[in-house]
Order: sequence, then structure tokens, then C-alpha cells
Amino acid sequence: MSDSPTSRGLSRGALVLAAATMVNLPFGTVYAFSVFLKPMEALLGMGRAEMAIVFSMASIFLTIGMLIGPALYRRFPPVPLLLVCGAISASGLLICAAAQGIGHLLLGYGVLFGLGGGVAFIMMQQGLNQTISPMSGLANGYVVSLYPMGAMLGAPVFGWAIEAFGLRATLTGLAITVLTCCAIAAMLWHRAQVRMQDPGASAADSEARHWGLFARLFAVFFLAASAGLMVMSQAAGILQAYGAKSLFALGGTTFITGAIAAARIGGGWLIDRFAVPRVACAAHLIALSGSCLLLTWPGPGMAVLSMTLIGCGYGFISGLTAGAIARYWHPNAFGRVASQLYIAWCIAAISLPVLAGWLFDQTQGYDQAMRIAAGVNLLGALMALSLPATAKSRVQAQRIES
Repeated sequence: MSDSPTSRGLSRGALVLAAATMVNLPFGTVYAFSVFLKPMEALLGMGRAEMAIVFSMASIFLTIGMLIGPALYRRFPPVPLLLVCGAISASGLLICAAAQGIGHLLLGYGVLFGLGGGVAFIMMQQGLNQTISPMSGLANGYVVSLYPMGAMLGAPVFGWAIEAFGLRATLTGLAITVLTCCAIAAMLWHRAQVRMQDPGASAADSEARHWGLFARLFAVFFLAASAGLMVMSQAAGILQAYGAKSLFALGGTTFITGAIAAARIGGGWLIDRFAVPRVACAAHLIALSGSCLLLTWPGPGMAVLSMTLIGCGYGFISGLTAGAIARYWHPNAFGRVASQLYIAWCIAAISLPVLAGWLFDQTQGYDQAMRIAAGVNLLGALMALSLPATAKSRVQAQRIES
């Protein structure tokens, strides 16, 4: 039985999922960047605005890495490319560990760490979709959940390590972890014999664009990410604005992050069972209910529930988006389409979250931002209904836009 095609496929799929876990958890600590703010400001004499620029640079180069990833894995073998990604990101973290000013942080954390992480992330998704076809929604949801999981696990570890060993030693430890995890993942990929492209696929399958479908999915993802990233980036501040004490805000923030990670898995699982437009519409309506509840009954407890609902709506969309790509496009096109869709995430990160911060400075509250988030999710629900039902075959998928 162990020599059957099915058992071999499951074994290869397990190896690829293990590799994705090894890579994405340490890179996901980019979402735990806030842990470094105060110690880095104290060490280097920097302000919060400068630190915000460093995180923005990392987000931008993470997206750039995703965009150039497909061109790289088509030209170079995946195993050495994954090792190079680990080496680039680790070297960036070592530059941060020895940093003397913002220039070193921008180069090390912003450019190198972000770039290596982006390429590795899109490689993991492409390799997964070349290996696993059954239950691909659940598998894709799991892979995209690893980034918030990495932040959830990394934040307390970083806090303890900084207190025990100092900031520079903590960054050095993260560099060693990233390089080691990439090396282990490379060995797993070598054992699984992952192919990044199906050589038997036609050029039409691999290069199909479906621009109308892409634009609709892009909009649905962007609108969910705008509200969700507002929550992820300012959760503690929002909770405190609605009356939460510091300890309650910290606990609430951790809970919300964990809920988002679970929702990403859930979004992938749901589209294995229900049509994509129904799941996407429901996800936006869940997020919309969160804003409405908080605006109607403001308070710290309701703020936790509200932001959990908004975050879960974003998480469901993140998980289903990865699975939807696998249904609407050929596996050879997955990395290219996914990398272009993730531009929506980058734009979302500098839209509503920034606007919400500006509105808070003007009003000392988040009510206006919540009203905007409600409108964003309502529009997202309507856009979601325009998506086609999940195609039953590749031929149907190719004809969706015809």
C-alpha cells in the first residue's frame, strides 16, 4: 500500500506542509514587530515615526519578494533558492542586531528580511499547490495562517528574550532560527521532490489571466484586508480607547490574533464545502456585524468581540482567497496570481489603518474608523456575490470569463 500513488502523494504533501510550517512561522514574526519598538527606540535613540517607516519598508519588500518569486523559481532550482532566501533574511537580521541607526534597520529588516520572506512565502504556496490537490482549500488556509501564528508565538518569546539577553542577542537568535528553518525546509523539499511547474500543462493553462475575475477577487481581498489590518495594527489602542485597561488590552490583542489565524484555516476549509462567493460574502458580513455591535454598544468587552469578528472576517477571506486561486487558475499560475493579489494586502496596510490613526489623532476615538470599516465590509459583501461559483473542472475554470 505504501507504494500506491495516493500514499506517495499524501507523504509528499505532508513533507511540503512541514516545510511550509518551518519557513512561515519564523518569517511570520514580522507581525510581532511591535515587541521591538520600545527597546529599539531606547537603544538607538529613535522615534516611533522612524520605527513605523522600518515596518512599512518590510511590508513593501515582503510584497516585492512575492512579486519576483515566480520569476525566480521558474529559473532556479527551488532547494538552493530557498537556502538563498534564508541566507538573505538572516543576514538582514544580523545587520539589525549590529545596527547603529535607522539606515541599518531599513536595509536589514526592511529590505533583506522582507525580501527573503516574500520570495520564500510564494515558493511555499506554489510548491504546495503543485503537490496537493484534494482539500486544497484547507491546506492553503493552513499555510496562510502560519504568519499570524508566528506572531502569536514569537511575541512572548521575544519579550522574554529581550528581557533576559537583550535586543541584539534576540535579533541574532532570530537570524539563526530563520536560516536553520530554511535549511530544514530545503531538505524536506528535496526529499519530497517538489516540482514548481507541471511540464505537461499547456501555455494557455499556465498563462491564463482572467482579468475580470482577478479584479473582483482583488477587490474582495483588499476590502477585507483594510478592515482586518486596522484591527491587527491597532488592536491594543482600540481596546484602550473603548475603556480597556493595559493588561486586558494585551490579553485581548493576543486572543484576536489567535482568532485570525484560526479563521484563515477556517476560510480554506469552508470553500472545500461551499461555493466561494457564499463564503466570501458571509465573511464580510461577519466583519460588518463587528463594527455595528461596537458602534451600538461601546465598551471594552464589546470591543474585544467586535474586533474578533472583524479580524475573523479578514481571516476567512485570507484563507479562502488562497484556495480560490487554486480553483479558478491552473496550478502553474498559482504563484503568479497569488503574488499579484497580495499587492492588495500591501495597499490595504497603508490605507484604512493609516486613516484610522489619523482620525484617532483628530477625535481621540475610533467611532469614525468603525463606521468606515462597516461601509468597507458592506461593499466587500456585495462584491463577493459577483464572484463565480467554484469551477468543477479546469475547463470550466478557463471558461468562467468567456
